[in-house]
Amino acid sequence: MDKKALPLSGIRVLEFGAIGPGPYAAMLLADFGAEILLIEREGGNGWPNPVVDRGRARLTIDIRSDEGRDQVLALADKADVIVEGFRPGVMERLGLGPEAVHARNPRLVYGRMTGWGQTGPLARAAGHDLNYIAVTGALAAMGTPGTPPPPPLNLVGDLGGGSTFLVMGILAALLERERSGLGQVVDAAIVDGVNSMMGMFAGLPQSGKLRVAREHNVLAGATPFYRCYECADGRYVSVGPLEPKFFAELLDRLGLPAELAAEQENEARWPEMVELFTKTFLTRPRDAWAERLEGSDVCFAPVIDLDEVPAHPHMADRGEIRNGLWYAAPAPRLSRTPGVIAADADGEARRAEWLAG
Repeated sequence: MDKKALPLSGIRVLEFGAIGPGPYAAMLLADFGAEILLIEREGGNGWPNPVVDRGRARLTIDIRSDEGRDQVLALADKADVIVEGFRPGVMERLGLGPEAVHARNPRLVYGRMTGWGQTGPLARAAGHDLNYIAVTGALAAMGTPGTPPPPPLNLVGDLGGGSTFLVMGILAALLERERSGLGQVVDAAIVDGVNSMMGMFAGLPQSGKLRVAREHNVLAGATPFYRCYECADGRYVSVGPLEPKFFAELLDRLGLPAELAAEQENEARWPEMVELFTKTFLTRPRDAWAERLEGSDVCFAPVIDLDEVPAHPHMADRGEIRNGLWYAAPAPRLSRTPGVIAADADGEARRAEWLAG
């Protein structure tokens, strides 16, 4: 597809080097056609990532210097969006905060990505993904009773509550700009995004469908029918038949007593069923269970390692992983103007375009 036909074609994003949610948000924008110019310090951010950091033109600038500040301001004059992830107050001290930029370019959308947000008692405190999800109630609801909550990678905080909400805020501000002609500041805080996502788990207990306490939480591994099991070869499978008809089918396909279907919600029998399921799944290797159960209505999937994903039949059919690297198909998929994996091949030309105006 011609890049000029992509949804964000013509949108220029000035990104300041960082780690975590900011770079991933910029990658998402790039895959849908945005032109990204990455301003990085000498030596980069210390966490190079050839997958997430792709699709940018790059400039090394010392933004702490007067010359660097002036160069960045001139580039911001040409930009539609800024993405930065410094602690609150840093960009203002550098003379690059929203007030300074909007005085020159009032249409610019200024995206700020932090963990705690721009305001509040913790706004200037250091932190990482694990800390942010800890104060939202998300971390406490994960894992098995009697053990410390496990860090769930950075999917929940940095990428879920951070990157996706930053992108949503930027897109909303760009749409509003079409009416008002003005940009605005997007205060994307990981704690805000995760709190929003936790609304589902805060609301379900009120309807009697879920208890968040780990020993009772059907979505956190407390039940025999929503968890992972070890197989004969030491690998694992996942099962999740929450609905009674799906649970009954799983019992049938595993050759287990059909009477257990009526006991699905009986917590007193969960330990017994866990033991039964554990022994059953240990009788076959993972791939044998996949051949037997995958594609049925028992809500089953093998637990596969990262390097196995591209060859999985479903992932391969959808063209999920491309280019020999973890270049996932741009998501979500649009019917007329789907995203295209942003590449670095024309980085020099795109940098020249930024500098030329």
